[in-house]
Amino acid sequence: MTLARTWSVGLAGVHGAMVEVEVDMAAGVPQVVLVGLPDAVVRQSVDRVRAAIVNAGATFPHRRITIGLSPAAMPKQGSGFDLALAAAVLAASDVVPGHSVDRLVLLGELGLDGSVRGIRGVLPAVLAAARAGHRQVVVPAANADEAALVDSIEVLAAKTLAEVVAHLAGRAPLTRHVRGPLPPAPPAPDLGDVVGQASGRRAVEVAAAGGHHLFLTGPPGAGKTMLAERLPGLLPPLDEEAALEVTAIHSVAGTLPAEAPLVRRPTFEAPHHSATMASLIGGGSGQIRPGALCRAHRGVLFLDEAPEFPRAVLDTLRQPLERGSVTIHRAAGSATFPCRAQLVLAANPCPCASAAGDAACTCSALERRRYQSRLSGPLLDRIDLRVDLPPVTRAAWLDGVAPPETTAVVAGRVAAARAAAAERLSGTGLSVNSQIPGRLLRERWAVPRPSLRLAERALERGALSVRGFDRVLRVAWTLSDLAGRTVPGADEIAEALGMRLQRVAA
Repeated sequence: MTLARTWSVGLAGVHGAMVEVEVDMAAGVPQVVLVGLPDAVVRQSVDRVRAAIVNAGATFPHRRITIGLSPAAMPKQGSGFDLALAAAVLAASDVVPGHSVDRLVLLGELGLDGSVRGIRGVLPAVLAAARAGHRQVVVPAANADEAALVDSIEVLAAKTLAEVVAHLAGRAPLTRHVRGPLPPAPPAPDLGDVVGQASGRRAVEVAAAGGHHLFLTGPPGAGKTMLAERLPGLLPPLDEEAALEVTAIHSVAGTLPAEAPLVRRPTFEAPHHSATMASLIGGGSGQIRPGALCRAHRGVLFLDEAPEFPRAVLDTLRQPLERGSVTIHRAAGSATFPCRAQLVLAANPCPCASAAGDAACTCSALERRRYQSRLSGPLLDRIDLRVDLPPVTRAAWLDGVAPPETTAVVAGRVAAARAAAAERLSGTGLSVNSQIPGRLLRERWAVPRPSLRLAERALERGALSVRGFDRVLRVAWTLSDLAGRTVPGADEIAEALGMRLQRVAA
């Protein structure tokens, strides 16, 4: 047999695309020609495949070999095609039967010693293979648990190329990999650790219940980071569809823990303020990979010391926060990643950041304004909740009269509020109040005009934009859900307005 074909999967964002691997052998000067828009890593796979085949006990054919990767117009990136290339070459040289690889999907990088090494993006690749109707996929043993998350396809785990050759030749078939029980998730930080800060605790609860963005300001030691770290623990666990979606993102990014192949809890990403635009949003010079915002999909993106981030980097968040997805364009193509994350910003009130508060501040009014202006108005306009945290008093720290509520207690109220919102939003495709379009807010779930007087006055005097007015309504609905009310009243509107304008008033 001089022609053989098998299958592998390429990645476009967090979605897989089937790639047919064809190998043709002909008489002529021995050489290998690889076509189909391969990148540098794929082109180098020829040398890895040659060494791996020899060290697996087989012979690499000394003929003119043409390898085609189809569809030819799709760029091929990464080392995940190695195993499929080796299998197709062996089938074309009659080392293994051609029919054994004809409908088989193979994923994996080859070491020079013939070992099969783990790769990124196995879960979206296996999902793509299952959607295309393939029944078997061979993956590296390191990725077997991740691949087995897809129940509709048989996963065969391989540690070496020799094992794959023996399976294809029928000498020692690989057995189906069965995923073991998932380990319990590690405990999340408890909200009961936060002493005092009633306004901050309330804001975190409201943010969790409605999926709202949050901005915390206060002196060092006020509890900004502690509150942000405890927000994911208040969010409900991810359902099966969301868990697979988030797991696919982390698989492509290469941040999926080997011991826990399925992400079941909302994630928490906290990049340093030296992060670049590509690391925050996504990108890269080669394969386009998701950034911190995308890895926080259905979780929390926390930007501590937010004014220290470059303003241009922060402003790139504006459009993705509105759309819930980000499309990154490069000359070789584009990739779209979901990024419906909750943004939490934290900042000191001024550059000197005195722990004693404003009384000990040495900054001039101009310095404070310059520091706060590093966060642009359009970005802040997208933040629903803005809370100023005062320094924790001695009485709250040492003489607290009652222990603070734990995460479990607050998470129960959050779950009840989210259930009420989901029932109200059923049939719209929405799940939380922060996603409701302004038109629906005003037409389908209109708040009585008498309850809106405070918000209307703030809109008239310019303290609120039209977008800000809609965001006040969304927060008011969340407060109503937490209180067990069917429609927001004047009290909910006033509290929502206070949470949005508190920083402005300061």
